[in-house]
Amino acid sequence: MADEPHLLTREDDGVLIVSLNRPEKLNALSGETMQLFEAALLHFRDTDALRVMLIRANGRYFCAGADMRSGSGGATKRTATGIRENHRTGLHGMHRIYDEMEHIEKPIVAAIHSACVGGGLEMALSCDFRLAAKGASFSFPEGLFGVLPASNGVSRLTRTCGPHWARWLIMGNQKADADKAHIMGLVHDVLPDDGFDDAALAFCHHLKKSDAEQMGAAKIAIDMAAEVGRDTARHVERMANSALMLNPAYQARIEQYIKGIGSKE
Repeated sequence: MADEPHLLTREDDGVLIVSLNRPEKLNALSGETMQLFEAALLHFRDTDALRVMLIRANGRYFCAGADMRSGSGGATKRTATGIRENHRTGLHGMHRIYDEMEHIEKPIVAAIHSACVGGGLEMALSCDFRLAAKGASFSFPEGLFGVLPASNGVSRLTRTCGPHWARWLIMGNQKADADKAHIMGLVHDVLPDDGFDDAALAFCHHLKKSDAEQMGAAKIAIDMAAEVGRDTARHVERMANSALMLNPAYQARIEQYIKGIGSKE
């Protein structure tokens, strides 16, 4: 496996499947991994035929986090400013890549089958949907060596699960199994280990059925509504819907939906 690419990609009828592929290193995020991942992400963004991106992993770990042994891709100045700038611009581009995942107006799904740690959890938090197998677990080990998960870990976890559960994982240095993660709101669903990959892919194909314009507008509107006040959030959803309702396909779809009300299907 050492000579294989650190990340594999394939397409399945409109779904781009990206697989972390360093099982012997527990899928630690190397410079090569992040370079290949960013290329795959931009290909997904720029290819209209690709509607959903699925992130999965090979081996007994989903991801052990950043590859601590290979370094961050450049020398870091031993000053507070240098460290902050390395978080922002170094670390093999994690900040830039994870931000782009949130900005792309298409759904990205993480299928987490086992341990998801540190930078791997930060990657998963940047996705729109997180599915966990029953055997999955989640943790931020950074507290064990006296720092924070600062590649958007604190901010995204707090935004997703609230300060209550962010304290549990980050200040409390606690692990969460799949069921606890579901209670926290960290994952959307917990699925059986057997058949997990097939179930995750089936969910992606379900998402693919949605209108692309609606999906993009929803992604933006939901993020904006979470960040602004109630009145402004109402303006956001009205503004988004005014554009969607001018889509030529809207009238045909609403008429078809009305005809189907009350049917057994």
